[in-house]
Amino acid sequence: MQLTTVATGAVLATFGLSLPWIIVAIVLGNCIGAIFMAYHSAQGPIIGIPQMIQSRAQFGFFGALLPIFIMILMYMGFWASSAVLGGEAVSGLFSSGTTIGILAVFVVVTVLAIFGYDAIHRFQRYLSIIFLAAFVLLTASLLAGGHLTPKALSQGSFSWPLFVLALSIPLSWQITYAPYVSDYSRYLPADAGVGPTFWATFGGTVIASVWMMILGALLVLFSSKLTQVAALGTLSGVLAPVTYLVILCGILAANVLNSYGGMLSIDTFVRTFAVLKSSQARRMILTLFIGVVGTAVALFAQSNFLALLGEFILLLLYLAIPWTAINLSDFYILRHGRYDQEAFFRPAGYGTVNWAALTAYVVGALVEVPFINPGAIYEGPIAKAMGGADIAWIPGIIISGGLYLLLMRGKGAKTGEAA
Repeated sequence: MQLTTVATGAVLATFGLSLPWIIVAIVLGNCIGAIFMAYHSAQGPIIGIPQMIQSRAQFGFFGALLPIFIMILMYMGFWASSAVLGGEAVSGLFSSGTTIGILAVFVVVTVLAIFGYDAIHRFQRYLSIIFLAAFVLLTASLLAGGHLTPKALSQGSFSWPLFVLALSIPLSWQITYAPYVSDYSRYLPADAGVGPTFWATFGGTVIASVWMMILGALLVLFSSKLTQVAALGTLSGVLAPVTYLVILCGILAANVLNSYGGMLSIDTFVRTFAVLKSSQARRMILTLFIGVVGTAVALFAQSNFLALLGEFILLLLYLAIPWTAINLSDFYILRHGRYDQEAFFRPAGYGTVNWAALTAYVVGALVEVPFINPGAIYEGPIAKAMGGADIAWIPGIIISGGLYLLLMRGKGAKTGEAA
């Protein structure tokens, strides 16, 4: 329940679909994507280690560097997108301009990430309650205040290609959480079970994301000339400063976790090549690096934020789909959740490089290319023939997961391969 999710819903309202079809795309996309994400979450209590380290069982000790690198890009991208929204909140609060706001977010987030990580976790417990109350009031204000005119609600029409493309946005939103959901569920008891963990994750993320994305789409219909931050401020009336402050707190908390997670991913990447002692100085430098890169991207993207956000989420989907198919196939079909925890931390434990996984990943990613339509960047020939519909995730999942299972058939389990 935070503003980046709202902005994701706003992206869908720019496609030209009518509101009922936007809502259908939001609900279906979130439900389909959350199935994959929640099954990743259910891995946590069983294995008890971070998600990307667990990828060493499929890709090998060094082969797992590929999905870890993708994870780093994801952290930086979401850091940047949150920074733009945080900059807009600072601008609304102090009339400072978005650029100054983005720079202020960089300074505060970096300091908090280095010195206040535990405090942020404690703060988020209360922030969740504050956000719930704030978004209930804002949603009620939007729906009951006469802001949505019949003309605004009747805009758009149905287009099958645009609907399929719109469906891919919330679907990819959910799947991009998959690489790190078990980082949190791993703290649950080992006997928590797949079912309860799956449904708790699925229910929480679908309910909150559907609500926030529909709100984002309605905000565009409310005023297409305002940013989502400004639109929420307008709805708040005299309480606009409070709304801006609540939004800013949520952005700061989210980006502290993006800084921390990105730092750990880079640190894992580096320590794959060398045995290094834990170093506070190294972690501080890496945290600063995440912030600098994220800020640079945010400053570049602020003028065309919604279009770039949609393209970024779809690009993440193309990269994440082959990994998620391979990881889930390995866990649920090949090994049935049986792993040697100590082997994850030895170069020879699950092999150095599992070429079967890398081959399945590359082939799956290449198969997606003719089907993709991320926006102005590129449109695949099949997507073009289908009027712009983007169904790349379907062949990506089938080919990557199926080829991985085929290549792994009959190989030894100790090296990270099927018995």
